[in-house]
Amino acid sequence: SSASRAFSTVGTAFTASGAAELSGYSKIDFCINEDANVFEAVKIFVAHNIGCLVTKNSNGDLTGIISERDYISKIDLLGRTIEETKVKDISTPSSKLVTANGDESVEACMEKMLNANIRHLPLVNHGELLGMISMKDLVKTCIKEQERTIQVLSDFSLGKSAYSC
Repeated sequence: SSASRAFSTVGTAFTASGAAELSGYSKIDFCINEDANVFEAVKIFVAHNIGCLVTKNSNGDLTGIISERDYISKIDLLGRTIEETKVKDISTPSSKLVTANGDESVEACMEKMLNANIRHLPLVNHGELLGMISMKDLVKTCIKEQERTIQVLSDFSLGKSAYSC
């Protein structure tokens, strides 16, 4: 029936790309040169109220990720200065980076993030950076998915279908 067809698409419509569209990262440049000092990264964190930046080299290649956690654990606690420390000295290198592609489900992304104990996930396709999502973005997307499921079930229980006038 048309209602069951509509219901079956509810769980598959929400992907990492969809979550990225809801993300605050979709409206800003969330990249920083790995040779910049950490002070520059902190200024971007504060200016955009974000907690993570993708690092790139002078060729524009993705080299890693720097987060507020990196700042706290590798600058403050080790007595370094943010003006003299380069981003690449404290960032997570791309060899250890956990990423997702835009087609992955929200659930798969959440699982990756929970397993790696991270809060941000760069979206990458064949080495090309597509976007960034945070755990908060995934939670917002799950809420939207639940609201949509409730609407579909409500319509179904009231006898409405996707094709009714």
